Amino acid sequence: MDLLDKLNEKQREAASHDKGPILVIAGAGTGKTRVLTHRIAYLVETKKARPWEILAITFTNKAANEMKERIGQLIDYSIDRMWIGTFHSVCVRILRRNIDRIGYDRNFVIYDTNDQKAIIRDCIKELDLDTKKYNVNSIRAIISSEKNVRNNPDKYIAEHYTDFIKRNVGEAYALYEKKLKQANALDFDDLLVKALKLLETEVDIRESYQEQFKYILVDEYQDTNLVQYCIVKILGQKPNGENNVFVVGDEDQSIYGWRGADIKNILNFEHDFKGAKVVKLEKNYRSTNVILNAANGVIGNNCQRKGKNLYTDFEGGNLIRIMETDNEKDEAFTVAALIRKERRENNLDYSDMAILYRTNAQSRALEEGLIREGIPYKIVGGLKFYERKEIKDIMAYLTLIYNQKDVVSFDRIINVPRRKIGQKTMDIITDYSEAESISKFEACFDSEQLNLPKAAAASIESFISMMEMLMIKKDVMPLSEFIQEVYEVTGLKAMLLEEDTDDGRSRIENVEEFLSAAKDFEERYEENSLEDFLAHVSLLADVDKTDETKKDNVILMTVHSAKGLEFDTVFITGLEEGMFPIIDQNDLNDDLEEERRLFYVAITRAKRMLYITHANDRMRFGSHEMKVKSRFLKEIPYECIEESDPASFAAKKIERIDSGEYTSGKSNTFTKNNYFKGGFDLEGKKSKPRLKADSIQPGDRIMHKAWGTGTVVQIKDDGDSKVAVIAFENKGIKNLNLDYAPIEKI
Repeated sequence: MDLLDKLNEKQREAASHDKGPILVIAGAGTGKTRVLTHRIAYLVETKKARPWEILAITFTNKAANEMKERIGQLIDYSIDRMWIGTFHSVCVRILRRNIDRIGYDRNFVIYDTNDQKAIIRDCIKELDLDTKKYNVNSIRAIISSEKNVRNNPDKYIAEHYTDFIKRNVGEAYALYEKKLKQANALDFDDLLVKALKLLETEVDIRESYQEQFKYILVDEYQDTNLVQYCIVKILGQKPNGENNVFVVGDEDQSIYGWRGADIKNILNFEHDFKGAKVVKLEKNYRSTNVILNAANGVIGNNCQRKGKNLYTDFEGGNLIRIMETDNEKDEAFTVAALIRKERRENNLDYSDMAILYRTNAQSRALEEGLIREGIPYKIVGGLKFYERKEIKDIMAYLTLIYNQKDVVSFDRIINVPRRKIGQKTMDIITDYSEAESISKFEACFDSEQLNLPKAAAASIESFISMMEMLMIKKDVMPLSEFIQEVYEVTGLKAMLLEEDTDDGRSRIENVEEFLSAAKDFEERYEENSLEDFLAHVSLLADVDKTDETKKDNVILMTVHSAKGLEFDTVFITGLEEGMFPIIDQNDLNDDLEEERRLFYVAITRAKRMLYITHANDRMRFGSHEMKVKSRFLKEIPYECIEESDPASFAAKKIERIDSGEYTSGKSNTFTKNNYFKGGFDLEGKKSKPRLKADSIQPGDRIMHKAWGTGTVVQIKDDGDSKVAVIAFENKGIKNLNLDYAPIEKI
């Protein structure tokens, strides 16, 4: 048929499949959406099915809309009666018609995340649980996880009966379910769970949909969880044996195990649907042969896979450049310089390039590197580092400690963490501050004049006492230690630790990265007071005012967010053990295989050029960590890579800066000395170089601006840099990297 003429042989074989189950293994960039849409068009054009007899399930509304649009361009039939949508939207349609059969009214409401949190808070209060031990987000995550493996509250309580805290979580789960039922409400997980229950228990309804949907198509089958798998199976396995289930997926791109996706669903498809045909799409239309050979070499080390080998007609290609860098700052500097090189030499737009990383916290150093080079960028799937709530919260505390007249910071953190200071109390404080022409913070000192209720007065007095103590410590503690103190004393750390979810752990990582930024600032600059640090961060945030309407930005994102996207040039950063893979030696092999699949996804985002960077030293949680390059780098075939001399690229550029030959990007935007040692100040004059590491010896007396005088006890040489162990008279033992430490011999 003309409809299928533009498909390659394997794509056409899949799209024109007659009857029976079929599994299409679609490697990265092999045209799976093209096959899906042509399959649906083929079924309608050949009259094998009428539009309403086709059920096509995707994972996002965007994918569903794209599918509808493409099908509309292929056939001259109305697609309005087709069932094309996400699992959730399909289940809503089923439930709206039939949910009364399982005890709900058809006019049920759907609770979003905020609604769920409100109900869980009520449950915690009603059960008289300690809010410090029982976190709303954690309980919500547990409830969602249990629903997705089909565990009801009774089963959860029975499984954890000897664990006091988990048993109480189970009681909260039970009460939450009761409240939802009373409100005739469903949460998002219920949309799937209740639809499955309806299909399992109501035989006539199940058979009606089995008869209606003569052909079922599922995209991204490797990402299905238990409930989604059961829905596909129950609709697809018909009593008459006509199991026309067409699933498309790639087990090598199964990267969502942490949120319930089960790779076994795609691996066991032929067992679940007997006689299933398997078609492998291996011809890639995206990447060069070098990039594909690298991807094949890496993923071949996994055991949980059906097996395929991507290839392309694009022979050869640029070798993959693996760049060894000194630390995360050098890494950011190197990436920024390479972006400028690619843009200049290959006439690329910034939007043709993407920087990928394993965790959101890694974006901080990369963002600062791009800002300093004047390179516009956009964070996809998340906020820019200094815009994240947890960072804004701790910055608000620091700002208020420095400037007690800052109303914006006061309003932000007066009730973070929650101190039971209500709106009525805030109105009283506001009115008094306006009447007396003083700041809100200052108004809190006049607690007697405020005439607050006893509980509110006690909360305000406790807050003021804490802040006063921190204001004193500000002047006697080193910057990084002081910020750590603020993080702990204010309760921010405890608040984040209580949220035992993936999002909560990510927020903790972000704050730890903020602490690393403070430590780095402290080591790098002689003027490193709280005032200097706040000015430094504010300046970065001010320069980073990317016009969101401007499309020409370098894209920054986690590898998870990059799935399904492609770019001319890709930078994969942080390829070190413990960073990527993020697991340690004691983790399960399944976790390692998912990390390897994630790296495979990262590699296959690149069309023409791929750079991979790793650092020998990385600041984490305020301390320098020596890093070992990722095991995954050893799995890339040798003939695919060009490994840089660690002293070549960035070091040569720094030499050019030192010699006065070159100034980078928009570094003159900054009021501080250049980010790199031996850089330039605002006027472009050579800044004062750091003390040479070789000139410091054990026994030397030194002066540090923040910590005063000290004695060098030991010099540690790791081959790439030197670290001095220094005993300060009033600050104890410190380990300082001599490449950056603001010290002088006395």
